[in-house]
Amino acid sequence: MPASHGIVEALEELLGELPSRVRGGRTRAGEQTMALLRGIAEELHLVTRDDLDELELRVAQLEHRLSLLEAPHDEPRS
Repeated sequence: MPASHGIVEALEELLGELPSRVRGGRTRAGEQTMALLRGIAEELHLVTRDDLDELELRVAQLEHRLSLLEAPHDEPRS
């Protein structure tokens, strides 16, 4: 009987750990899936959200610089 009690305790412990193991497995699977999708997007030369955000920032900076150049100046240029 003591051997079966040990088995029951081991099974209870494993069942108690199961939810955290499943969550960890899902997290890893999700990370692996995202890495795979990023790789495919890169191979297909698709634009990522980060690339688009960076480009929008650069365009806004250039527009600002251009507006400064086009603005009338009070002082004559030397």
